[in-house]
Amino acid sequence: MTLAGQVAIVTGASRGIGAAVARELAAAGAHVVVGCHAQRAKAEAVVADIVTRGGSAEASTFDVALAAEVDAAIREVVTRLGKVDILVNNAGVSADALIVRISDEQWQQVLDVNLKGVFNCTKSVARPMMRARTGRIINFSSVVGVTGNAGQAAYAAAKAGVIGFTKSTARELASRGITANVVAPGFIETEMTEGLDASTRQTYQAMIPLGRLGRAEDVAAAVAFLAGPGGSYITGQVIHINGGMYV
Repeated sequence: MTLAGQVAIVTGASRGIGAAVARELAAAGAHVVVGCHAQRAKAEAVVADIVTRGGSAEASTFDVALAAEVDAAIREVVTRLGKVDILVNNAGVSADALIVRISDEQWQQVLDVNLKGVFNCTKSVARPMMRARTGRIINFSSVVGVTGNAGQAAYAAAKAGVIGFTKSTARELASRGITANVVAPGFIETEMTEGLDASTRQTYQAMIPLGRLGRAEDVAAAVAFLAGPGGSYITGQVIHINGGMYV
């Protein structure tokens, strides 16, 4: 129970990788706030699963793109539980389209959630973490954030921005005992990839030296490591979890 007594907030944790991260941190002993926006029922199901397994969790609904909602949600957690030890900025959306076809609204939504959302949540936890002189911030980028991808300019721009933002955060907060790192997954088995046809899946797998798509648990294990004792001297780094797709 390496995270016993700690409080963790995981955004976008109602399904997929976020849910796996929530379960992993709870299994390590943390009390996990399962963040969601429009999927409250699914977030409650993740909480119920964690509790059934002997863990501790609760659901919290807020839009990471709206600073006021983020501030209110995190302030409530700090007031009631006294602290936030771990923040995992996982919430994200995509709007895949070629540059000449993507709308201003699509572009802005992707940046508001995937980049501004990381800023909003980090800013809100920074002061309580600074007062405590400890904290772990783990932000989600993507392999696309370092390689780019046709048809994903908005997503790639936001995820590349997360890397730069995290490196700056690491430098600003290190003197207060706070680490900030990035995990950058490749192709991971989630609800979004379940609908891939056999040919598309085969094409993706051919791009991956390990010959398979990753599992949400592969990513969750890396997050738990960065949040735990083993990550105490790691900050400002990008951990690539992609089966060798990007080296």
